[in-house]
Formats: sequence, structure tokens, C-alpha cells
Amino acid sequence: MVAQTRAGNSAPKRLAFNEKIVGKGLATDALLKKLKALHTELAELDQELVDVNSLSTVRTQLVNTSILLHKDRGVKAYAACCLADILRLYAPDAPYTHTELRDIFQFFFRQLATGLRGADASYYNEYFHLLESLSTVKSVVLVCDLPHAEELMVDIFRDFFGLVRRDLAKKIEIFIADILVALIDECQALPSEVLETIMAQFMANDAQPAYRLAVQVCNATADKLQRHVCQYFTDIIVAHSHESDSESNFEEIRKAHELVKQLSRSCPSLLHSVIPQLEEELRVEEVQVRLIATQALGEMFSEKGGAELVKKYPTTWNVWLMRKNDKAAAVRLKLVESAKGLLVNLHDHRETVDELMRLKLLDPDEKVRAAVCKVYSQLDYETVLHYVSEDQLRSIAGRGMDKKNSVRVEALNSLGKLYSTAYPEIENNDPAAIRHFSWIPNEILHISNSTQEARLAAEQVIADFVFPLPSGSSASTSKNVDVNEVAWTDRLLNTMSYLDDRGVNAVLLLSGIKGSRPSPYELYLQSCVQHNGGVIDEDEDVVKQRLNNVIRHISRQFGDPQKAAEDLHAFARANENRSYKLLKTCLDTQTDLKGLVKSSNEFLRRIELSSESILGTMTVFLRRATLRIVNQSSVSTLIKRVQRDSKHAQTLLTYISKHCPALYRPHTSELTKAIADEKNARLVEVGMQALAAVSHSDEALAVNDKRTLERVMRYALGSNARVAKFAARILVASKEHDDLCAEAVESIARKLSTAEPDLLVAHTAVLAQFARLAPDAFERKSDVLMAFLVKKLLMVPSPADPDEMDSDADWVEDGDVQPRLRARILALKVCRNRCLAHASTDTALEVATPVLKMLSTLLDHAGSYSADATDDPKVKSRMRLQAAISLLHLSIVDKFATAINTNFISLAITVQDPCYNVRMEFLMKLFPLLTARKLPPRYNLIPFLTVHDPEADIKSRAISYVTHASRNISAAAKVDLFEIIFIRLLHLLAHHPDFSTAHENLQEMAKYIDFYLDLIASSDNVSLLYHLAMKAKTVRDGQSHTYSENLYAMSELTQELIKARAQARSWSLQSYPGKVKLPSDILRSLPNPEAATKILKTVYLPEETSAWLLESSKTQKPAGTSKEKRREPREPKDSKSPPKRKASRHRANGTTKRVKTARWNSDQSESEEEPSSDDSEEDDREETPTKPSSEREDGSSGQESDEKESNDKKITPNRKLSRKAGTRAKRKISKQVKKSTHARKT
Repeated sequence: MVAQTRAGNSAPKRLAFNEKIVGKGLATDALLKKLKALHTELAELDQELVDVNSLSTVRTQLVNTSILLHKDRGVKAYAACCLADILRLYAPDAPYTHTELRDIFQFFFRQLATGLRGADASYYNEYFHLLESLSTVKSVVLVCDLPHAEELMVDIFRDFFGLVRRDLAKKIEIFIADILVALIDECQALPSEVLETIMAQFMANDAQPAYRLAVQVCNATADKLQRHVCQYFTDIIVAHSHESDSESNFEEIRKAHELVKQLSRSCPSLLHSVIPQLEEELRVEEVQVRLIATQALGEMFSEKGGAELVKKYPTTWNVWLMRKNDKAAAVRLKLVESAKGLLVNLHDHRETVDELMRLKLLDPDEKVRAAVCKVYSQLDYETVLHYVSEDQLRSIAGRGMDKKNSVRVEALNSLGKLYSTAYPEIENNDPAAIRHFSWIPNEILHISNSTQEARLAAEQVIADFVFPLPSGSSASTSKNVDVNEVAWTDRLLNTMSYLDDRGVNAVLLLSGIKGSRPSPYELYLQSCVQHNGGVIDEDEDVVKQRLNNVIRHISRQFGDPQKAAEDLHAFARANENRSYKLLKTCLDTQTDLKGLVKSSNEFLRRIELSSESILGTMTVFLRRATLRIVNQSSVSTLIKRVQRDSKHAQTLLTYISKHCPALYRPHTSELTKAIADEKNARLVEVGMQALAAVSHSDEALAVNDKRTLERVMRYALGSNARVAKFAARILVASKEHDDLCAEAVESIARKLSTAEPDLLVAHTAVLAQFARLAPDAFERKSDVLMAFLVKKLLMVPSPADPDEMDSDADWVEDGDVQPRLRARILALKVCRNRCLAHASTDTALEVATPVLKMLSTLLDHAGSYSADATDDPKVKSRMRLQAAISLLHLSIVDKFATAINTNFISLAITVQDPCYNVRMEFLMKLFPLLTARKLPPRYNLIPFLTVHDPEADIKSRAISYVTHASRNISAAAKVDLFEIIFIRLLHLLAHHPDFSTAHENLQEMAKYIDFYLDLIASSDNVSLLYHLAMKAKTVRDGQSHTYSENLYAMSELTQELIKARAQARSWSLQSYPGKVKLPSDILRSLPNPEAATKILKTVYLPEETSAWLLESSKTQKPAGTSKEKRREPREPKDSKSPPKRKASRHRANGTTKRVKTARWNSDQSESEEEPSSDDSEEDDREETPTKPSSEREDGSSGQESDEKESNDKKITPNRKLSRKAGTRAKRKISKQVKKSTHARKT
């Protein structure tokens, strides 16, 4: 109202400027001065108070071409300002024609485009005034009414977006935005070029001024631009979708969708009509379009504003989710790759996303499964903790066992990264972190022990994320590496505190502590040095062969053995002394953590620079060869943690004591101090074991300090059995061991008969050590000691406790073993160790014979010394187990093994003991001895007797041993250890307590043969195995005629099974060309040719069995047509796991025809076609027999067609494969029999 009053009361103000600005002879300076004065006056005039008639003269002159096209920038700048003021004063009506207006606006924007730069540029204020006037007065909207306004608008938008890139003042950006918004609001139809110009800005960096300007303009004009933007995208897609085979067309569509994503981030209101269009794209047939749309929408939903987008377009969200079932794997992959943002930003839709990811973890395409796993590795700790369930993480862990390596790697890497991120919180005892992440190492460690394929990836993740070496990144460039040994060791202990027994065992295995020294890796380094890059002075063939052998051994443990072998050879050829020196430092057990970190990094850096292609192999080599989880730097911290009652620290130190006591060399003083802390029983035990181990490994480190030895002597005579045992070992290793051991034996001999139970156990443990390590001291009192141990301890009956509730239990756990039983077990060890101590003496058999007889008696009578004994079943199981283990250890000595051979069958069938724990413990003691080749080859038969075991884990362990052992030995060694013994297997089965020639029994015997053939038979050795089976009918049993007939029946059965297997697998069953010497300790020659002929012509298999074999061979499928899924063995979860199933006790040897006993749970119904539920859980290999009748039994016929040349029986077509080979072999055997008979006669 005030303004109107002022306007109404004031007379119009006229323009005072009356000079000419157009004319000839007008100097530029003068013109510039006039224009400046004019601009000043015009700028001060008020639109409401001016007399526009007074402006007519200057209005006309200002649009003169001499002004608009003047060469001077200043003239044009002031002229533009004056024109802008004229338009302001005349508003809303312009005093110019359309043509003049067009020239004016073109003049305006040309001046701004060329002249508006930084604040220090010439005429900056004038340009600023011009721009401000256009922005505030909105005179620019006149452009929309001009002819060909579209062209002018295109130029304006293009010029302004170019102008704003000059990084001008923020105020100028605002003016430009106001001008562009006004133009868009006033125009009748927005030119497509203008929209393209705006859209192009969104493809630039979002920090650029042009991008910001486009965002401001679009957000201010969203209502008007929505329709145009939708049409813009429609035109692009339609224009480029007709030629679907052109990649360039898809590239344009892809760019358009990139633009949509940018708009979604900054101007989502523009997409109101575009999002439904993208939804329709998800349904089209063209895969590339669906792929692009899925990716674009996935990224849009994953943005911070994704939740709002989902809420606004729920139908599009649901259609997008349905792409999880798209027939194209690439589309499903793009869907999954968007999930990271969904998990981070769409918290309200967590369940939906979790279900999507859980489903895609089982996607048939490996890339999709791997992508799901990778998504979780990209999430931060807080997101995973709060928005990813533990069940989902465990599902990812399940993919660590995926059949595809890429999936395994991504799954394990995700778990490892998540654990590494969460470890600081776990270390701080955060309950949420512990609950959510602490189980991860346990799962990875389980996977590392599952398959060879999964092991490599799991080891890498464990090394990188679970137990990483400290300061790995900085150590490589620093001469003085500073590592925190305590934190490194504590991380190991803290992680182990959340592991189960299987996980702890995996850590111990990965630690590299266990193993022979020098290790294969050290032998490889020695071989490289001797090889000298191929320049060898002497024994060239030997050196090369040694290098080849060790490389072959090491490379078998790699995922790609051939590539590993090539890389190891390449490293040897490089012959770099510095690399050898660094590798030697890494492999040295005395290298501390600091030295290991420094040498490892330098070694790998040198490999990367010199031979990058072998870096992967050498990294794995170094990881497996070095003590990177526990080494001598760990010992001090572990000892301190034992003082704090750390169970896992004790476990690690115990493991070091058993397998690598050299780590203790720098720490003997700490160990000596530890055993002095008598109040800490756990610390004393650990210290004593460590001192005992290091004393025996290095005589120079033996304990000889008088005070310490006195303390050790007290421990040796004390009541703690384990401490006393270690004390005895320390005494044996000392310089004055003769006197000290004799003194201890004398003292024990005096007190033994009156010792309390715990002290009796401790004294017996000490005697077991002295009997083996100090036999001279033991023998001084051996009469007294052995008399007491045998008569007063071993021979004393142990009846069951009548008050005991669980009277049917046949096993007692280690912690619950009564002292008396422990003493009896140790007494057996005394007997065993005494025999071993005298093994090299002339009196070896004299000492061992009564012991061997006693041990065999325990086996024959199920753990008692007489058949009618009423001992406690728990005592008997422990006693027969210890007897069997003792016989195994005694079999290491050749002379003892020969004596034990007569009772080998009784020893072997310990693996079929009714008590699960006896079977398992026996196998666990057997395997290390077999692996080290300390036992005769015939002991390799024992694992094959597990085929009927009712517990899958026992059979699976046997399979694992046989598979691993046969794979990692030479061909010649395999013949000796696994193939030649085949005839011994037939002999053992012929003597088996459960053997009879009844059809049902022979079906069960066939399972033993098939189990052996599954694991050992191949096209290379099938002729040898068939030859051995036939040779069994050319000899007689060394014990009796009855067993000979059993052997012949087994021979016929085995031949038919082998022939059927060879036929099913298309193996060529040729006559074996070599000569085989049969074992004379169990087999004898036939008395004459007549007996041989009679045996060859006699059929020992029942007709029913022959028919069954024939039918089985007809129905048997070729190998590879059906494959059973292998199941992992069940592991006991804790000490209170359900009781293991028993195997029925076998009968004694010596029965001519034995009734089949219900030995195994699966055999209680011989006529059943289907296996019991127990059998169905066994971890079978492909072709392992599980049915007693048809599908899994190999066989052809009960009649030996190749042994009856003139037999009238018809030969079935499926037996033609082996007839010719069998006939040749039969003739060869007949000639050998005749020759041997003739030789005896002459």
C-alpha cells in the first residue's frame, strides 16, 4: 500500500540522458563513457516511476547493429546491461519486435557465454548485473513467444551449462538456475534437445557445477519434466531395441539406464512414469534388456533412498524380486549383486532379502552362488551383526563344501573377512560378537579337513584372516620388524577357546608341529641346493631323482599337482642363493616370529619380482612349510597362560612336547622354573613333559642341575602318574642316569606291594619307562617287579561292581578309569616295553614268549585270562584293547612279528570288536604305524575288515587311510603293501570266525572282497589280483584241510567277483605275465598233481551262491552309471554323545562249519534285500557293496568256467570276456604244479 501511495503521488520520472550513442565518428572511449552513464541512470530508475516515453530514443539506438556488433567488449557489456534495464522498465510489455527481441537475447547470451568468467575478469560486474536482471525480472520468458524459440532455448541451455562449468560464484549458479527454470515453466513444448542437454549433465561427476545445476532445474520443474523424461527413455529403448543383435544398441540402452540411476539418486520425482516402464522391461523376452533393467533397479533399490522407492513402487519391487527365478543365470547374478545395498539400507525388508539370498545360495549356477557369498564379504561389521542372522552366515559356511572351487573360495573368504573384522570385539568379550562370529574358525577348520579340494582354500583363509602373521604389510620394508608376540599367541588361544575337539585337532594339524624332521619341505630345499640349477658335479642321476621324488611327494598335496610340480622345478632351476637362504630361515624351527615375518615377506617379494608365475605355488609351499601358527616365540606366552589355567595353552605345549621339542631349546630355564611351582599341578605337568621331551631330543639340554634332579626324583616317586612318567624320562636322559634310575627302581620295588592305588599307578607308569629306556636298572629288580605285576596285578580277577547301575556298559572313559585298572593297563605296557628293550639281544624271544602268550590269551578270551572269567566288561574291553595295541607295537620287531603271526587273525579282528571304542582306538593306533611302514605289509589288511562296521566313522577312517596311503606311494610300493597281500586277505577270510559255506554267509564274505576291490582294484592291477585269486586253488592251507576248503571257496567267489567287475568296467582281464611268490607262512604246496587236478575240478561254492553271482553279474551296471553320495562320518559332539552300537562277539576259530552269528546289526536278517538303517549311514565309496543280493554285488557264476575245459555246462555270454584269460592261466598253473611235483620226486 505504501508503494502504491508513493507511486500515485509521485510524477513519472524521465530519463535525463539525451546523448547520441549511434553515429559516425564516435570514438570507442566516448561511446563507452556514454553507455556507462546511460547504464548508471537506467539502473537507478524504478519501473513504477519511470516515463517510458523518455526511453524511446535510447531504446531504439541500443538495438542498432553498430552497438550490438561493436568490437569492444566493454561497449557490448554496457549495452547489454542497458538493454536489460530497458526490458525491466517496460515490463511486462517489451518495446521491441520479435526479430529485435531475438537479436537482443542472442546478444545477451553471447556476451555471457564469452565474457562471464572469474570475479577478477573485465566487466565482471556488468555481466553479473545482466544475469541478475534476467533472473529477477524474468524477462527471459519472452524467448518462449518468439518464432523459432526452440532453437534459441537450445542455445541458451547449452551455453548456460557450458558457462556454469567455469566454477563461478554460487550466486551466479542460482541466477542461471532461475533463468532455466523460468524458461521451462513458460515454454509450450520443451525441445528434445533441451532435455538431452539437461540429461547429459547427469552422466558427469556429481561434484561438478553442471550436475548441481541440472539437479536444481529438474527438481524445480519435476511436474512438467516427468512426461518428457518418460518419453525420452521410451524413445531410446524403442529406437535401439529393434536391432537386438547389435551390442552398440544395448550400450545405448545401458547408458539410458545409467542415467535413470543417477536421476533416482538426485531427482527421484522425475521418475514417476519411468519406474513402471522399467518394471515392464523386467518381463520382456530379450535377455539383455532384462539384464540391464534388473541391474538398474537393483542399484536403485540399494541406494539410501531405496526404502522410499520400494514403498512408492511395491509392484515393481515384487516383480524385480521374481527375477531370482529368471531362466537366465546372468539376470539372477545381477539381482544378487545388488544385495549388498539391500542388506545395508532396506532394514524393513530384511526377511525378504535373507530369503532371497538363502535361496540363491543353492542356485544351479556357480557364479550366482559365488556372488551371494561375495556380497557378505563386502558388508561392514555392524551391518552383519545387526541385520544378518547367524543362520544365514552358517548357510554361507555350508558353501565352503561346494563342488565348485570359485564358490568355495568366495564362501570361505567371506567368513574369514567377517571373523577378522569381528575379532577385536570377540577379544573384548562382547557377547553379541561372540555369539555371532566366534564359531566361524571352527567351521573353516572342519572344512579344511574334509576334502583335498576344499583344503587349499580353507588354509588360505585361515592364514589370511584367522591366524594371520603380525605386521605383514610393514615388515617387508622395515629392517627392524616390531611384532607383538604376546598378542599373536593370545589370538590363537582366544580363537581355540571357541573350537570343538575336531577344530582343535585341525589347528594342531595345520600348525606344522607334527611331522618328521627333516620335513619334506626341508628335503626339497636340500635337493635344490644339491641340484645347483642343473650344474651337478657328481651323482647327477641320484641328485635329480631325489629332487623329482620330493617334488612329486609335495605336489600331490596341491589342488593342481602338475602346475605345482612345474613351479617347484622352476624354483629349483632358478637357483637363487638369497632365496635359498631366506627359505632356510623360514623353515628353521629356531626362527622366532620376528625373523619368520621378515624372511617370509622378503622371500615372497623376491619370487614376485623374479618369477611371478610361481608365486601362488611358493606361497602355499611357504605356508605349509613354516611354523606360522605356533613357533618358539609362542612358548613363553603359553607357559604364562598355563599358569592362568589355560586348557588350550596346555594342549599346545603338550603337542609341541610330543612332536617338536626343539622349540623348547631357548626356554629350558623357563621350564625348569615352571616345574618348581609345585602348587600349580597343571604347570608342573606341562613343564615336566616339555623338559622330558627336550632332554631326549638334545643331550646338551638334559637336566643335570642337582637341585632340579632332586625335585625330579621326588616327582618320579610321587603319586601323580603323568608327572612321574615324565620325571622318569628326565632321569634317564641325565648324565647320572644309571645311579638315579637304579635308586628309583630300588625305592619303587620296596614300596610297590604296599602302595595305595594312585601311587601304584604312578609307580607302574615309571616302571614302564624304565623297562624301555633304562633296562639295566629295571633288570636289577625285574624278578620282584614282574612277579608282582603279573601275579598280584594282572592275574587278579576284576569282577563287576554289583552296586553299579549301568551293568551292561562295556567301556569306561579315560577320566573315569579306576586306579586299579589303570595300573593293570600300565603293567601290560611294562611287559611290552621290556620286550622292546631286549629286542636286539639274544634273549629277546625268551623274554617275549610269555608276554606274547599272555597278550594272545587276552585277545582269545575277550580281555580275560580264561574263558569262564567273570571280569567286569569295562575292564575286559580295556585289557583286550591294550593287549592288541601292545601286539601292534611288538610287531615292529621282525622276530616278534614272526612269533605273533600265528595269532595274526585274532589280532586283526580286533577291528571287529563288539565295543566301538576298542575298534576306534585300535584303528587310531594302527594307522600311524602303517603310515610309517613300521609294520609288516599284512597289517594293511586290517582296514578292509571294517566293511560291516555299524558305525560310519570307523569305515570312513579306514577308507581315508587306504585311499591316502595308496595314492601317496610309488607303484612298486603299492604292489608290496596293498596288492600282493590280497591272497592273505582271502586266507584271513577263510579263517574268519564267521566264515561258513552257507549262501548267506558267502554273500557277507563277498562284501569284504568288493570293499577291497573298490579301494584297490584298477585296470592296471586287476590281472594280478585275479591271478592271486586263482593261485589260492593251487595250494593248501598251512593249518588244516577244513580251512583249505574255505580258501578254495573264497578263491572261486573272488574270481567271479573280479570277472564281473572287469566286465562292468570294460577292463581287459589278461593273463598275469609275472611270477608271484605265495606266502609260505600260511600256505603249503599240494602233495601231488592228482590232488591239484581234483581241487581244480571241484566246485566249492554252493549252487545257490553260483546262481546269485550269475544273476548279480547280469544286473550289475557299468561303473559310473550310478553313484552313491558319500556322507561325512558322524563326529561325537561332546562327551555325552549317544552310545555307539555294538558289534556281536565272534566265535572262536576251529569250527568246521559255523552257524552265521549276528555279528553286525545290519546282518541280523540275512534274507533282507534292503540294508538296515545303520548301513545306510555308512560313508561308502562308489560301488561299495551295501546290498546282499543283486545291485551292489559283483559276480558272474558259481561255476569256475575257466577251470573246467570240458565241462558240459553252458557258458553264458557275459562270461566270454574272461574265459580265454582264465584258460591260459589254468594251463600255466597246472604246468607249475607238475614241475614242482617232478622236482620233489627227483
